[in-house]
Amino acid sequence: MATVLAAGAAAFIKAQQYKEDYTSDFVDERIYSSVLGENRKIFVRLPSGYERSKKYPLIIKTDGNFNLKRWDETLAELSSQDITEDSIIVAIPNLFWVDSRNRDLVPPYARRDVSIEARPENDNHRNIFGKADKFLAFIETELIPYLEKNYSINDNRLLSGFSAGGSLVLYTIVTKPDLFSGYFAFSPAAWYDDSVVVKEFAKNLPVTNGKPIFLYLSLGAEENEIITGSFKGLLSALETNAPANLQWAYSYSEGAGHNANPYVSVPKALTKYYEFWANKI
Repeated sequence: MATVLAAGAAAFIKAQQYKEDYTSDFVDERIYSSVLGENRKIFVRLPSGYERSKKYPLIIKTDGNFNLKRWDETLAELSSQDITEDSIIVAIPNLFWVDSRNRDLVPPYARRDVSIEARPENDNHRNIFGKADKFLAFIETELIPYLEKNYSINDNRLLSGFSAGGSLVLYTIVTKPDLFSGYFAFSPAAWYDDSVVVKEFAKNLPVTNGKPIFLYLSLGAEENEIITGSFKGLLSALETNAPANLQWAYSYSEGAGHNANPYVSVPKALTKYYEFWANKI
């Protein structure tokens, strides 16, 4: 009897977790990716009073529901004050049954998370770690064309990520700088493999030379010294190597740790981005 009750409780908890992580309060869709060889869910948040005849900015964010409500409320508030434009948000949740986060969001040159200690050998396997190149190909060649076909979007486009998602943002801006106009990296996981993300970012910054683009970086003031050290490395790289067309800004969130920083950063990043966008156009 106890075993049955325990199994029932575990199933209930898993069902609750599924609902929280893999469903949203917005439009949930599923598309097949031939690049990834799997079905992927997306959560689509439409502006209030969405009209097909009007074109809207697009924000693609990683980690699905994480802070999605914060984005929704912030955009509604800032757009009502004419600080930003209300936007379509497309949030991509991680696969529920497997650990796809490290696979999809970590750059291919970052093989291990060494912030505290090296990952166990099985955690470094190519199948589950460091395939951001394929995930970015999915975004560029499958997701964005799907959104262009099914939603009314303009060329004002943002990519936002937190932690590992932040490393995807840094990878994207130096490999596909023209894919988005703005890039937000909140508490980016740049410490992998002795800060290889920082080194690759610094080395490849010159390739971003071209159309005006914007990068916003933020870090919680209470984050650990290894994360803080890699963040300072990113700032140093930007100060030294950023071309003139790349406008960037950064902030420290006072009193915030790693998980709290993105919540604090969303309105600041959007406000700074729209200052850039107003001057761009």
